[in-house]
Amino acid sequence: MQRDHSSNSRKGRATPLALLALTVGAFGIGTTEFVIMGLLPDIAAEYGVTIPVAGLLVTGYALGVVLGAPVLTVLGTKVSRKRMLMLLMGLFVLGNLLSALAPTFGLMLTGRIVASLAHGSFFGIGSVVAAELVAPDKKAGAIATMFTGLTVANFVGVPLGTFIGQTVGWRTTFAIVAALGVVGLLGIARLVPTMARPASSRLRGELKAFRNPQVLLAMAMTVLGFGGVFAAITYIAPMMTHVAGYADGSVTWLLVLFGVGMFLGNLLGGRFADRALMPLLYTALGGLAIVLALFTVTAHNKILAAITILLVGALGFATVPPLQKRVLDQAHGAPTLASAVNIGAFNLGNALAAWLGGLVITAGLGYTSPNWVGAALAAAALLLAFWSAALERRTPAVEAMAPAAAAPTPVHH
Repeated sequence: MQRDHSSNSRKGRATPLALLALTVGAFGIGTTEFVIMGLLPDIAAEYGVTIPVAGLLVTGYALGVVLGAPVLTVLGTKVSRKRMLMLLMGLFVLGNLLSALAPTFGLMLTGRIVASLAHGSFFGIGSVVAAELVAPDKKAGAIATMFTGLTVANFVGVPLGTFIGQTVGWRTTFAIVAALGVVGLLGIARLVPTMARPASSRLRGELKAFRNPQVLLAMAMTVLGFGGVFAAITYIAPMMTHVAGYADGSVTWLLVLFGVGMFLGNLLGGRFADRALMPLLYTALGGLAIVLALFTVTAHNKILAAITILLVGALGFATVPPLQKRVLDQAHGAPTLASAVNIGAFNLGNALAAWLGGLVITAGLGYTSPNWVGAALAAAALLLAFWSAALERRTPAVEAMAPAAAAPTPVHH
C-alpha cells in the first residue's frame, strides 16, 4: 500500500511538468498555424499572387490537419503515445524549415501541408495523454492547460512572429518556429511519461467510437463553430487595413487582442466544461454568431473592430475544451482516434471558412463579407448543439422502457 501511495505521489509531482511539455509543443504549433494571417500580404507580394490565392496557405494547412489527424493517429496505434508525439514534432520541424526556404509558392504550400500533418494527431493524442494524467473530474481542465500553449501563441508567438516577419522577413519567422518545434520535441522526450497502450487502442476498437451519433454531432459542431472564427480571422489583415483604416504595423497588436481573447475563452471553457458543458456551448456559439454578424458593421470603426476581435477569440475558443471533452466522453474506452479526428474537424472548419471567405471576397462583396459567412456557420453549430442535447434527453427515456434486467450504468455520478 505504501508503494502505491509513493507511486501516486511521484505521478502527481510529474503531472505539471508533463502538461508543460505538451503546452510547449502546442505553443509552437499554434504559432505556425495562426502567424500566417498577419503575414499573408507580405507572402502574397513576394510570390506575386493575390490575397485570396495566398489564403490557400491557410486552407492547405487546415486540409493537411484533416488528412493527417486520422492517418497518423492510426499509424501511431502501433507505438507508444509519447514516441508518437515526438515523431509528430519532428515532422512539424521539417515542414516549417521547408516553408522558410521555399523558393516558390508551390513549395511554400507544400511546407505548410507537411507541418500541418502533425497538428491534428499531436492535439488529439496530447488531449488523451493530458486527460489520463489527472482525475476524472479535472479532464477538461487538463485539456485546457495543454491548449493554453495554443492560446498563448496567439498573443505572444503570433504577434512576435508577425513583427519579425514584417521587419526582418517572413522566412525568418518560419525558421524561428522550426526552432520552437525542436524545443517542444526535447521537452516531450524529457518530461512526458511513457504510458502503456491500452488494448482499445487497436484500430477496430478506435473505429467503434464513430458509431455513436453524439460523437459525430460534436465533430459537426466543431467544424461549423470554429469555422465561423476562421471565416473572419483569415482575412483580418486586409480587413483591418482596408476597411478599419489601421496601418500595416497595427495588425500585430490586433492579433495580440485576438490571442488574449482566445486565452480567456480557453480558461472559461476549461473551468466550466466539467460542470456545465452544454450551457457553455449554447452561450459561446450563440454569442459568436451575433458578434460575427456585428463585425460587418464594427469593422468600419477602429475601436469597435478591436473589441470585436477580442470577443471573436474569446467566444470561439470557449468552445474548444467542451467540444474536445464531449468527444472524449462519448468515445470512452477508445478515445485516441476520435480525439484526433475532432482536431481535424476544427481545421476542416478552418479550411471551409477560409475558402468560403475567399469566394465572397473574389465575388466583389468586400473584405467584411467573410464575417457573414462566419455568423452563418456559428449559427448552424448552435442548432446542432440543441439537436444533440435533445437526442441526449430522449436517451434516458428510451432506456427506462428497457427490461429492468439490463439496467444502464449512469454516465455521471
